[in-house]
Amino acid sequence: RIMNFESFTRSLGLLGHFGAGIGNVRPQENLYNDFTDDVYNFIVGVTPQLKLGKSIALVGDISTIINGRQTVTWDGSQAIGPADQGFFGANAVWWTGSLGLQFYLGKNEEHADWYIAADKYATKEELASQINGIKDMLKDSDGDGVPDYLDKEPNSPAGARVNSSGMTMDSDGDGTPDHMDKCPFLPGPASTNGCPVEEVKEQLDFFKKAINDGYVNVYYAFDSSKPLGYSTSAASYVSNFLKKNPGVSVEIKGYADELGPEDYNMKLSERRAKAVYDLIVASGVDASRLSYKGYGEDTSVDKSSADARQMARRASFEVK
Repeated sequence: RIMNFESFTRSLGLLGHFGAGIGNVRPQENLYNDFTDDVYNFIVGVTPQLKLGKSIALVGDISTIINGRQTVTWDGSQAIGPADQGFFGANAVWWTGSLGLQFYLGKNEEHADWYIAADKYATKEELASQINGIKDMLKDSDGDGVPDYLDKEPNSPAGARVNSSGMTMDSDGDGTPDHMDKCPFLPGPASTNGCPVEEVKEQLDFFKKAINDGYVNVYYAFDSSKPLGYSTSAASYVSNFLKKNPGVSVEIKGYADELGPEDYNMKLSERRAKAVYDLIVASGVDASRLSYKGYGEDTSVDKSSADARQMARRASFEVK
């Protein structure tokens, strides 16, 4: 099978063939009517095909035949070369052409000329089905930034702050989700919108605890330094805290998962930290109160787990 016509049509084909043979040339007239040549030949050709049905095809063939060891011409009228020099090389060449119908016999549904393995080329319908399946997977029904196939809570409330699995977050564990909690890092009853009943004087200590417990993080997609939309609110919380506590500074720490070269991940982690640094500076915080550093791969998580690797792709904060 030549030129892989089957990649765009199942009705055209082009075959090639070659072979060799032996023969005998014995002119019966003219000067060399009693001369005999024992010859060999080579044949090569191409056969275009047009499939008309499962058992019939229109075929043509163009072939050339090269005769070797021939001494006299076909009609016996003359020698091809001096007779005393014996046999010659490929002296006789002729072309043949044919056009006709080819019928396929046998019980198989397809003749070998037209058989294509079923799984080698997908049909348009199969490709459309696969594409539609991918589109369905990438849908984000609740608009929380996590596609449905990864979303363990596909009906999150509008505006809810969610983790990498699409589940509504309650950072301080007080029963009030972050998007409804006016004090998301300070536990308090629902009657006060998640804030403590009494004003907390040591707000800085609570913030440090939230940092140390790993509640405030910005997350990233694989091999990306662009923060995922659902996690950028963590940078906003840090920005607001810094504005309320002017004597505090923060270091931004970038991390990567363990996939890929270690030196590449070190640079990637620094770009992630820099991206959050830029966000907070853009929000109005003096750059002198911020620093950032890439810490490379987070080896504390199970790198064989996709969920664990997602948690490793982050930028964290440390209050100075």
